[in-house]
Amino acid sequence: MKVLTLAENTSLSDEFKNEHGLSLYIETETHRLLFDVGASSLFAENAEKLGVDLAKVDTLIISHGHNDHGGGLKTFLALNDQALIYINRQAFEKHYSRRDNDENADIGLDQELLSNQRFIFLADDFVIDDALCVFSNVQAKRYQSPANTDLLMEKEGELISDDFSHEQNLIIREKNQVVLLSGCAHKGIVNILDHMAVNFNIYPTTVISGFHLCNRARKKLESPELVENIGAELLKTQAEFYTCHCTGAEPYQILKSVMGDRVNYLSTGSQVEI
Repeated sequence: MKVLTLAENTSLSDEFKNEHGLSLYIETETHRLLFDVGASSLFAENAEKLGVDLAKVDTLIISHGHNDHGGGLKTFLALNDQALIYINRQAFEKHYSRRDNDENADIGLDQELLSNQRFIFLADDFVIDDALCVFSNVQAKRYQSPANTDLLMEKEGELISDDFSHEQNLIIREKNQVVLLSGCAHKGIVNILDHMAVNFNIYPTTVISGFHLCNRARKKLESPELVENIGAELLKTQAEFYTCHCTGAEPYQILKSVMGDRVNYLSTGSQVEI
């Protein structure tokens, strides 16, 4: 299995542009798939540089309804006329981020795309085939990130705290590998792993996810104690971890000090063989 990072907050080299967003290309024995499409058309520009033909992608998973993960949807639909797009049914609802000046910035998906017939709207666990399974409805019980505080959603005309019911995760199985992908892990990566263990009776061999350990709008980081506790919990699994995007550079260094070689960082242009 091959994983290429098409868009992320940092770049492996000057050859690749970056943005606040995430897009991963995964090539397995049976699939060419995308997990998220970043904030813009940048993922497509970098895909071309990496030799990825987006027209041949057969499956797209959108992790949640924020535009740094689904902002490239219009570009993808223009480049690819075959892939089915699996997205939570609540992802197209309105989502906002409270900024430093207390204004609420729209961070939702493009409503004009909602009627596209290739969207498969999910609400719960969904088995795509023998290799792919999507799950949601994770309960945020442990080590929840306070960085979520300034993320909001609209319900019945009012803005309330986002409950991330629009967030979903992907399991890929291939031979003896079980790979978990999450976009921002807003429900908490520890809770996502707990859900996977309880509901699927498995732990992943590899995890690829942003951990949302920083509040970008307010430039605030999670406490070192919380980050260390998360790292200690992740070490209890047998998985290898790749993080990116919303984890933050300083929290990543804390995780690295706790987890050592069990955690690494993905930048735009990164290529990983699993």
